[in-house]
Amino acid sequence: MAVYGGIQAHELERWLNALTNAAYDRRCPLSKVHGGDARARTARQDLLHLAHDYRRGESSREESATALGRWCQTYLSEAEWYVLVGTRQAPSQPQSEETLSEEERSLAVLKQHRVG
Repeated sequence: MAVYGGIQAHELERWLNALTNAAYDRRCPLSKVHGGDARARTARQDLLHLAHDYRRGESSREESATALGRWCQTYLSEAEWYVLVGTRQAPSQPQSEETLSEEERSLAVLKQHRVG
């Protein structure tokens, strides 16, 4: 229960898949991860390491869920979190692509990778 409501251990595989897909989707905010390309590479590398440890059995499901929650706290904004869990619609009103801000466009794309 580490971030904005937590990641449940039984949902870990769905979260790992969704976050990995979002992290490599160039249209998503996760490709920028609040600080440029170097931070984005570090975020993706940390995420892949976490997934690798879990899938090889080197860390338990509960430990991995807690670690993934910490990863989310480090690399996701609150808006990105809520889009991924499916509790907030982004953008709230249909608008043309030109009138959307960069953040709204990124959140709309991130919605495709949501877990909830």
